[in-house]
Amino acid sequence: MTALFQRLSPSSLGVCVMLLGMLMFALNDAMGKWLVSTYSLGQVILIRSVAAIVILLPILWKVGVSGLVNIERRGLQFARVCFSTIEIFCFYYAVISLPLADVMTYWLAAPIYVAALSPFILGEKVGWRRWTAIAIGFVGVIIALKPSSASLTPAAFLSIIGSAAFAFMMISGRQLRNTADTTLAFWQIVGALLAGAVALLVSSDGWVPLESTFDMSLLCLLGIVAMGAHVLVNRALKLADAAAVAPLQYTLLLWAVFFGWLFFNDIPQMSIVIGAALIVVSGLYIFFRENALKRKKAIAEFPNDLV
Repeated sequence: MTALFQRLSPSSLGVCVMLLGMLMFALNDAMGKWLVSTYSLGQVILIRSVAAIVILLPILWKVGVSGLVNIERRGLQFARVCFSTIEIFCFYYAVISLPLADVMTYWLAAPIYVAALSPFILGEKVGWRRWTAIAIGFVGVIIALKPSSASLTPAAFLSIIGSAAFAFMMISGRQLRNTADTTLAFWQIVGALLAGAVALLVSSDGWVPLESTFDMSLLCLLGIVAMGAHVLVNRALKLADAAAVAPLQYTLLLWAVFFGWLFFNDIPQMSIVIGAALIVVSGLYIFFRENALKRKKAIAEFPNDLV
């Protein structure tokens, strides 16, 4: 296996690493859905965050306290932590009662929200082609949501809020390019840990006694798998161009359908399939259009550096 990876080009290796990262994210989501059906939401998020912090400790030791405390734009950093915490809580609350594929469909709409908000928040120019793709993506969300008195449940509503929070987290990440990934991850985990502890204290469910060592292992593994997935995705983006690996994030939807069927006997409804298809198509178009425009701009500014 090692010899096989050594023969791969950096770009091909980046694709493999990205696919593995998406698989680990999907496993994390499936484990989370399994655990929140038994244990309280605050308990799951608290243990998940503690496990992630433990895994991150060796890297944090190298960064030092000053690297974690002396950060740019603290107000925006705090806002990003709030968005990420809301996103985590909404996701785990939603998967309690909704199929994985449904929830993942709403979350994959986040890049569409980012594209729609970027002119107003980031000052980026969006042409009519991308506005058309954004409109198609929103139609996909509406079809998937299937708004009616029967289908617009609290879980579906929180899925939309969670995916929007994820979009704002992505936008704030663009504005914090000078902050190290480790620092961003640390404060994001700390925010979830504190919120999980508060939720555990105020929740009527409280601390649910662990049923087995296996469940405790899964709870800890939840944070480890999530951290591993983030590391793999970051590594993939360093090995290959974003244009080659970023679209692979949509394989999450395929894994969500597979794990939903395998572990929870969930079969996606036709409205989810149609809505997801529109969201994926519009998201891919927005991504490739943005990359084409960036390359065109780079060629215009530095014609001798790019061919």
